[in-house]
Amino acid sequence: MYRLAGAWPRCVGAFILRAARGTVAPCQPIGEPMVRLSDLHPEEAENLLNWPPCEIEPGEWITPKPLAESTIALITTAGLHRRDDPPFGPGAVDYRLIPGDVDFGELVCSHLSVNWDRSALEQDPNVVLPLERLRELAEAGEIGGVARWHYSFMGGVPKPEKLEPHGREVGRLLKRDGVDAVVLAPV
Repeated sequence: MYRLAGAWPRCVGAFILRAARGTVAPCQPIGEPMVRLSDLHPEEAENLLNWPPCEIEPGEWITPKPLAESTIALITTAGLHRRDDPPFGPGAVDYRLIPGDVDFGELVCSHLSVNWDRSALEQDPNVVLPLERLRELAEAGEIGGVARWHYSFMGGVPKPEKLEPHGREVGRLLKRDGVDAVVLAPV
């Protein structure tokens, strides 16, 4: 049996295993919690409270193939990219490609939010891009395989509807690459 440790990066693996086995694996977060609204400057807290909710229509229900036969990709909102890629700028809604065989030493983070504690990322990049966990699941036969490409956006976009064209493009790319399921790792 594949044993999950109690660290958050393994939660993604736990989520996949829950779907495959119908069980719940224990996960505990590491690092400090996200900033509370009460800790922010009142104007910034008010701004966040007034963001309009995203309206997303329900999609058509599909019956996916078993995870043991599925190719899985990752999408993170941590603003990760390869050192040679252009950094994310203020209000960026574009994305960066991350190869499935990337070494974490090749990646940097250019996420601009000051409201995100990066200490867990510095300790273990799997917190925001659980690529090693996916590889372990593939080696254990829990998933069919790891996608050739993964995608990184910069989160904290004030107008999420501006992400839609890029989201649709990434969806087409995932489909073209034969990806069956995606794990979203938001920060």
